[in-house]
Amino acid sequence: MKNPRIVTVQDISCVGQCSLTVALPIISACGVETAILPSAVLSTHTAGFQGFTFRDLTDDIPAIMAHWVRENIKFDAIYTGYLGSTRQIALVGELFENVAAQGCVKIVDPAMADHGVLYTGFDAAFAKEMAALCGKADVVLPNITEAAMMVDMPFVAEGYDEAYIRALMDKVLALGAGAVVLTGVSYRAGELGVAVLRRGDAEISYYFHERLTKNSHGTGDIFASAFTGALMRGKAMIDAARIAADFTLAGMKATVDDAEHWYGTKFEQALPLLIQALQD
Repeated sequence: MKNPRIVTVQDISCVGQCSLTVALPIISACGVETAILPSAVLSTHTAGFQGFTFRDLTDDIPAIMAHWVRENIKFDAIYTGYLGSTRQIALVGELFENVAAQGCVKIVDPAMADHGVLYTGFDAAFAKEMAALCGKADVVLPNITEAAMMVDMPFVAEGYDEAYIRALMDKVLALGAGAVVLTGVSYRAGELGVAVLRRGDAEISYYFHERLTKNSHGTGDIFASAFTGALMRGKAMIDAARIAADFTLAGMKATVDDAEHWYGTKFEQALPLLIQALQD
């Protein structure tokens, strides 16, 4: 695809290296024109900061979308991250219908849960609506918690086998999605990876790398953004997942020894690696 243009829908956390402050620079570094549709503005992200400000922009989305329709602005991909309400999920469904160019790739990161629990403010009804949105997507990027919640399977933190992962991915595809890229998959100690399954595939494709003992904030957004950029640059899905995973790991390694940088991941230091990977 020549000179693709995408729009990403998620919040702006002004400080914290997540959501749009991650998506915009990463996808732009991939050489892809990136428009944004902010769902909210926060002074910081909500993990560890106290007294943050929050401005909900849900009511602005219909007017923005209407303006794009009048101007005949279309997008080659629509990529969604953190959405703050079921109404925002419904509005993204309208975006899929109204501003998608022919062949538009719809990518949904159902950012709503991790480690077996929903994020603060979300409930089972939200998970159900997110599952419906994922059913309209070409690619869904859940972690194991999010996938399990959307398809009503038990969440298994560790000790699962490939049969469990395959059942989870098959049920996500049964929602209607074209492909699922499942993050946080691990069968052996010391490794972590991603599993890719497209509708009609006989086998799951995997990519594994070393597992760090210390986590960093915002890695899901970093992975999803790099994956989206690589995919829109024409990389095969498993290659886009590999590039995104390696890039995310490099950012984590740049952060792990900096105790003062607890609030995010130094993805900026790994951008040259991402750009080089896209040339290979």
